[in-house]
Amino acid sequence: MDYVSAVPTPRSEAGPDAASTGGRRSLATALVLGAIGAAVVLLSSGQTWAEGRAAIGAGGSLPLSADGGDVTGVPTALAIVGLAALVAVFAVRSAGRLLVSAILALCGAGAAASAFIGAGDSSALDEKAARVAGNTAATIDSLSHTAWPYVTAVGSLLILMAGLLALRYGKQWPAMSGRYERDGTPRPRRAPRRAPDPERPEEIWKALDRGEDPTREA
Repeated sequence: MDYVSAVPTPRSEAGPDAASTGGRRSLATALVLGAIGAAVVLLSSGQTWAEGRAAIGAGGSLPLSADGGDVTGVPTALAIVGLAALVAVFAVRSAGRLLVSAILALCGAGAAASAFIGAGDSSALDEKAARVAGNTAATIDSLSHTAWPYVTAVGSLLILMAGLLALRYGKQWPAMSGRYERDGTPRPRRAPRRAPDPERPEEIWKALDRGEDPTREA
């Protein structure tokens, strides 16, 4: 004899609500990472990345320093592009969103690579030393680097993480609503209001409240 099992089949608890919650969390995380990362890159790129001394005259030297913009402008430019891409993610859908998410991730990766390369760069200070000494062969002495290039790289990696989140979960994120977009369809014209009946004072008062002249004929 066959028996019908009375044990209910377990159901997965991960439904649309769970997916929606995961999408909102990834969206908030990407926004925070992208915004903080771009801010860190823009701030740290303006700080001193390298310091040294340029020989001038007979045995004299002059202290010189180079900030991130002197060394490389790539992290700053890519951080700005990354911010624009982070906003554009919500303005596009499907394949467009995938493309913008990839651009966001590439901006983070490119900025990080540029910051790491610039961390050991001395060409910016060598150029300053040549100008100060009036000798194109002059180079910088006692060269030292600060931690700011690595701070820039960390901020860039945050932008990269935001891009990777957009690539992975972007299809679950909401897009800008088309509610207020005009589709070119002509809107129906409103019928002209009927002139208030002078025998009904309440209509005259309503017309005055609307800013209309009750004495004007329709």
